[in-house]
Amino acid sequence: MLVTKDNRQLAYLEVGDPDGPLVIHNHGGPSSRLEAHFFEDAASKHGLRLVCVDRPGIGQSSPQEARKYSGWADDITAIADSLGYREFGVTGWSEGGPWALAAAAYIDPARLRHVTSIAGGSYGAFGDNSARKHLSAIDSLGGFLALHFEPGFRLMYEALAKTAVNFRETYIQQLLKTINAYDQEILQRPGFATAFCEASAECFAQGSEGLVRDSEILYRSWDFDVRQIQRRVHLWQGLDDRLVPDAINKDVADQMPGEVWHPVSGAGHFVAIGSAEEIFGVAAEELSQKA
Repeated sequence: MLVTKDNRQLAYLEVGDPDGPLVIHNHGGPSSRLEAHFFEDAASKHGLRLVCVDRPGIGQSSPQEARKYSGWADDITAIADSLGYREFGVTGWSEGGPWALAAAAYIDPARLRHVTSIAGGSYGAFGDNSARKHLSAIDSLGGFLALHFEPGFRLMYEALAKTAVNFRETYIQQLLKTINAYDQEILQRPGFATAFCEASAECFAQGSEGLVRDSEILYRSWDFDVRQIQRRVHLWQGLDDRLVPDAINKDVADQMPGEVWHPVSGAGHFVAIGSAEEIFGVAAEELSQKA
């Protein structure tokens, strides 16, 4: 647990090699710091110290009055400082992807030596709900509500929280109906669904408000421009992702000068799990290079 300069608590979970290069992971939504467990084997194999942090109002981290991408970049830097690292990397999966991109925009590349976004929820990269044409009906509705009718947006997440916390079998069965065979195989691996449910339920430890505010920022026009990010940024994407269609992040890749596009044929949203060894292998390689 870290206490920030403005007296907020940031809760995190770390896995892998405690003496290895630092990678700060941005969890998805609904998810939490417990997502670190999904990547423990890959982090250990590549000798990385992987730290996953609950964003404000999620899990055990304190709420924050004003949420901004730039403010989260400051929090990431504070985590690295508290752990004694001058240089580090960041990764982000799903709703965590945009926060990793924000780190690329705001943190000095001399410190931030690696950036990866995995199937990122890049909904507002080019303006309010700019990805609307690629979204599913439910996500398109979510974007509309986030921008135009906040009470309805909150109601959506309150219902999600109730299912994720109290009706976990239903939560998994609903997810299985929306994802492809690649993702279904991963979700049905021994123990994974249980761990996935735990990470999702922990997201709502303080209620749904944290995720509401976190998600709303994704749909609104971002406070940074990916077209100005010159440094190398890795974008991993399953080409059969039913939750975040590949076209959303291909648009980002096509307009971000420093992008390295990693398309994975046949993979879905759980490409973060299926390609974890490759993803964190790239991170380890870049963090091992001298500045």
